[in-house]
Amino acid sequence: MRILVQKFGGTSLSNTEAREHAVRQVKRALAQQYSVVVVVSAMGRSGDPYATDTLLQWIRDNGGDLPNREMDLLLHCGELISAATLCSVMRCDGIDAAVLTGGQAGIITNAAHGNAHITAMEPERIRALLEEGQVVIVTGFQGRTISGDITTLGRGGSDTTATTLGVALQAERVDIFTDVNGILTADPRIVNNAVPLERVSYNEICHMAQNGAKVIHPRAVEIAMHGRIPVRVRSTFSDAPGTLVTIPNVADAGTGHVSDRTITGIANVPNITQIQIAAPDGQYDLQLAVFKAMAKHQISIDFINVNPSGVVYTVFDKEADRALQVLDTLGYPARLVRGCAKVSIIGGGMAGVPGVMARIVEALTSSDIPILQSADSHTTIWVLVQGGHMEASVRALHDQFQLHLAG
Repeated sequence: MRILVQKFGGTSLSNTEAREHAVRQVKRALAQQYSVVVVVSAMGRSGDPYATDTLLQWIRDNGGDLPNREMDLLLHCGELISAATLCSVMRCDGIDAAVLTGGQAGIITNAAHGNAHITAMEPERIRALLEEGQVVIVTGFQGRTISGDITTLGRGGSDTTATTLGVALQAERVDIFTDVNGILTADPRIVNNAVPLERVSYNEICHMAQNGAKVIHPRAVEIAMHGRIPVRVRSTFSDAPGTLVTIPNVADAGTGHVSDRTITGIANVPNITQIQIAAPDGQYDLQLAVFKAMAKHQISIDFINVNPSGVVYTVFDKEADRALQVLDTLGYPARLVRGCAKVSIIGGGMAGVPGVMARIVEALTSSDIPILQSADSHTTIWVLVQGGHMEASVRALHDQFQLHLAG
């Protein structure tokens, strides 16, 4: 069998018209002689009747106290309703389809309710239904433990379901359908000339996703990369090919190849607080004490700079006051710069290329944007700026590297 996995997000299933577009994409794949597995998210977004965030709010408004195991029982209902609805629409359109929950589809997880990790995959039931000629609709975002308890996979779980099934079934490709036409060079709400990328490497899109680009979850990309399954990110509402995510410099299954660019895209994360702590003369254990205290209180830190004179790092704004309380308890005076934003310049080919940082500084300096902090890896350079400068920074960097020509 030539197997294609198609994942449809909440906006792709939110109303009758959207579901008709999704069915059209399934029919197109069937006409190309694919055996099709469809992974669905809950319908709509927060405020819509069956969206995951709506179900969470329901509990907050009705008691507010539900153990994680029972919370997973509630949250998995959104995908069940979505799958059953899509199955009904398909069957009315002459498509033979069957629904499986994540657990029925063979997705076995640990017992970390709310953020479970997949430990095993048993896809035999899916294969049997595909051999009968059925389209198999699988509820995303969920699995089951060995003892049979329902679990959910955390944010981006439906993407993870799709790429896990793609690897387990040795699919020809996984198509992630969304409401945008592929992976863009920047957030189109900020950069009006952002363009879809024709191809990117797994490494590039993983870094873009980790740094604020929300089109696909990084855990899903890592699974596809390890299984060497190409992923295509595309629009439910268009026949445009979208963006192919694949192995750099390798022709694979007729999909062509992709070379890492010097700069591929710009991503951004708002609502960040910078914390600066100066070390008293001769005190060399401050950094250890600070980081152990943050870990003990489950405060996630990022953008870390350590030097003999002290430490600088960031937390999300919502954690800033709690972090300050912890530092006060330790007796460490801290300077907080609230309301910052992290802007990430990502490109798999930037390593060893002279002048990239100079161009970043030039772009931001020319726009009168101070850089509060910076860091780099072989694929990403991060800069911290004041939150009010975030959008101008993204636009300036997008123009500096002429990413409107990158598609």
